[in-house]
Amino acid sequence: MNGRLVLLFAGLLLLLSYGLQMGGKLVSEGKQEVVSEASEPAASLAFPEEVHLKNVRQLTFGGDNAEAYWSFDDQMLSFQYRNLSEGLDCDQIYWADAHGKTFAPHMISNGKGRTTCAFFLPDNKHVLYASTFATADSCLHDPDRSHGYLWGVYPSYEIYVSDLEGNIVSQLTDNNYYDAEATVSPKGDKIVFTSDRSGDLELWTMNLDGSDLKQITSDLGYDGGAFFSPDGSKIVFRASRPSTPEAKKEYKDLLKTGYVRPNEMELFICNADGSDLRQITHLGGANWAPFFHPSGNKIIFSSNHMTKRIPFNLFMINVDGTGLEQITYDEVFDSFAMFSNDGKKIVFGSNRNNHGTRDTNLFMADWED
Repeated sequence: MNGRLVLLFAGLLLLLSYGLQMGGKLVSEGKQEVVSEASEPAASLAFPEEVHLKNVRQLTFGGDNAEAYWSFDDQMLSFQYRNLSEGLDCDQIYWADAHGKTFAPHMISNGKGRTTCAFFLPDNKHVLYASTFATADSCLHDPDRSHGYLWGVYPSYEIYVSDLEGNIVSQLTDNNYYDAEATVSPKGDKIVFTSDRSGDLELWTMNLDGSDLKQITSDLGYDGGAFFSPDGSKIVFRASRPSTPEAKKEYKDLLKTGYVRPNEMELFICNADGSDLRQITHLGGANWAPFFHPSGNKIIFSSNHMTKRIPFNLFMINVDGTGLEQITYDEVFDSFAMFSNDGKKIVFGSNRNNHGTRDTNLFMADWED
């Protein structure tokens, strides 16, 4: 979902259109491995106002890295990136040891098509992700941005399960609809994902083997980027909610052509079965990439509500919509925050310390309430 920036939300997301050049050596034996030296904790990687972040450590250096998510045992990270300079024109999926001195990503996906949203399964030996590789080796077409920033809703996205060597062991969806943005409940029993199989971009749940499909949202708008609460009882997600006749028409017309415009999004929460749906934020702008605090009582997310432009920073809010608190203070972009399962660490993507480039890197920090 994710990583992508200059004046408007459109420009900000363009930063995460991936041109990864992680420092280090390359090993090519069917799978690409990039080795980079993770930095020691340094005060320059954090801003004085970031009181919740301690011992900030930079994991990647150069290019764009996004949507890093923890394994269930908190030992590994899955993430995605693309490297134009090395012929990786599409986002690809990687995993790496989260705690070693050397951050050495291993490619999981096969280097074909687009990929997105990797997430570990409970056994820590398999990862699910969405890809378009079954339809085409290429990245498919990019949206025409002459009419503003758009996201492509590619019907060839299907959800797969792979082992850490890159072998696909199962396919969870198989249709001509958009199926992507899948994450797994901490209980280890359910997957939540976004699909347009109903005619709109809604949230669905299924078992780990793809059975017991259930649609859990139904309001008009793009529902996506969903995550379960620590106890698996609730789901938080970001959504667009076109309200005027003109906005509804534009949304429907764009969706028919395979696009959405993600400039205005708010956060919502519901029970895991879709009941008790509530809107958490009413901030304006783009509020997205939500994730539950380890307590289950707060949500961390990325937002540009203060300016409707840059910067995007991390904020935290209570699940009842009160107690908004700013967490990060980078001047351009912070997003994709995820707490470790033990609640001790946080990983996120940021433009900090990129020496004036458009690079988005991964950072890990100790979390202090």
